[in-house]
Amino acid sequence: MSQVRATFNDVEGGQQPVPPSDEALFERDSPIRMVHADVVGMMVGGVRGLLLQMLHPHALQGVLDHSDFRADMHGRLRRTARFIAVTTFGHRDEAMNAIARVNRIHGQVSGRLPDGTPYSARNPRTLAWVHLAEALSFLDAYRAFVRPDMPRAAQDEYFRQFAVVARMLDADPVPESRYEAEQLFRDFRRELEGSAQAREVAQLVLAAKPERAPAAVQRAIATAAVERLPPFARAMLGLERPGIGALPARLATQAMGRTLRWAFRQNGGYRNPD
Repeated sequence: MSQVRATFNDVEGGQQPVPPSDEALFERDSPIRMVHADVVGMMVGGVRGLLLQMLHPHALQGVLDHSDFRADMHGRLRRTARFIAVTTFGHRDEAMNAIARVNRIHGQVSGRLPDGTPYSARNPRTLAWVHLAEALSFLDAYRAFVRPDMPRAAQDEYFRQFAVVARMLDADPVPESRYEAEQLFRDFRRELEGSAQAREVAQLVLAAKPERAPAAVQRAIATAAVERLPPFARAMLGLERPGIGALPARLATQAMGRTLRWAFRQNGGYRNPD
């Protein structure tokens, strides 16, 4: 459990896990809280989502120009996980403060692409891609490793709930159902590009080892994330689909998920969706 806390919280800086609140933006046991409560699903989905985000030239350039990802990729992943936890489970006042803080940071992120095109982290469409990549990836991993039979209505509710946060970040357009999300994903395809920089970031993302976690955990999470990517995204990032050799990593990911869900139930921090 201590290793899990270190993965999602800055333990050395005194950061504690986000306590679930009954006055959060979303009700207990609602789809967004069930999806975002699964540690392994969120780790796999988080890596998958970040890989997808780097295919958008504007999102990628913002990372290249305004992030210390080369020195602290795990820190970037941890800060994203913290934001998701606060806005999903924390008291609504803390959630609103976190959203306002991110909006302020985004206001300071701008520049130009190599071809001179201006970009800004406040661009609603770029924010929409970042949100879409996360939402699709978190749900995909949850369905793959936790609840393959998740009802379609619950999946649609997940998108409706997550849209609340996306709109407060000024993302637009924002899907409110799985169908809308899949349609928007197809629309974005023409805006995505593979590049040497995107491939470099992808390799750093996949090599980022969660703090205090065994190397085998990093390999299992990375393998699962690559396997869950759409084929076109793997091709753009210069990644190959894991073959039969990935089976041990896949089984390890599933076993790790079962173990952590059991551990969280003992600590009152997770409830089975069934």
